[in-house]
Amino acid sequence: MPEITLEHITHHYGDKEVLKDFSFAFKPGKTSCLLGSSGCGKTTVLRLIAGLESPKDGIVKIDGATVSKNGEITVPPHKRNIGFVFQDLALWPHFTVYDNVAFGLKEKRERNIKKKVSDILDLFGISDKIRKYPHQLSGGQKQMVAIARSLVLQPEILLMDEPLANIDTHLKENILAHLKTVQRQQRFTMLYVTHDHEEAFHTGDHILVMNAGKIEAAGTKEEICNSTSKYVKSFLKLYTDEN
Repeated sequence: MPEITLEHITHHYGDKEVLKDFSFAFKPGKTSCLLGSSGCGKTTVLRLIAGLESPKDGIVKIDGATVSKNGEITVPPHKRNIGFVFQDLALWPHFTVYDNVAFGLKEKRERNIKKKVSDILDLFGISDKIRKYPHQLSGGQKQMVAIARSLVLQPEILLMDEPLANIDTHLKENILAHLKTVQRQQRFTMLYVTHDHEEAFHTGDHILVMNAGKIEAAGTKEEICNSTSKYVKSFLKLYTDEN
């Protein structure tokens, strides 16, 4: 279970600075939720950890080893043992559930592919959909297939970018319960991006509230709720009032 460390990260897209001297150490084997409104830098943190981008300034470390530094990627994404579930899921429409989940295993020439796919689908309760295509699945079933596709490779780190944003509360809780079960079995570190504080409180062992590329507050649910930050108080009140 690797620790993920970001040290003095500054990153920008064109003239827009999205992370400003961002530093944090994500605890191994735990779920850390990055909470904040759109554009605050949450997804950029995930992309830097995954190696899809390199910080303009600063260092990204995984298990103590530098993987990116000052604009240079020193360890490519495919060597970081990271699973990434995107918001748009990116399922291949012409592949069955089996083929979507088995794809990475086939690329790595793993053994016992059928059993591994069957086992992970069983954990998510969708083994009966194994021969279906994405267009034949419900929204929740698609979400679970996308997560299963990442977890079947047994990553050390799982990055999730608002994968349940369009799912109703009951189904969301069901998927998260399945995910927690797999996390206890596989013992991976998870970073979970959301703008929903209730989702973050339900999911995270540790929560970071982000604003304009910086950390406004970090801690447990109780610590976030008791934060003295004016931004955190207004952010939580905004979403409470909306719901």
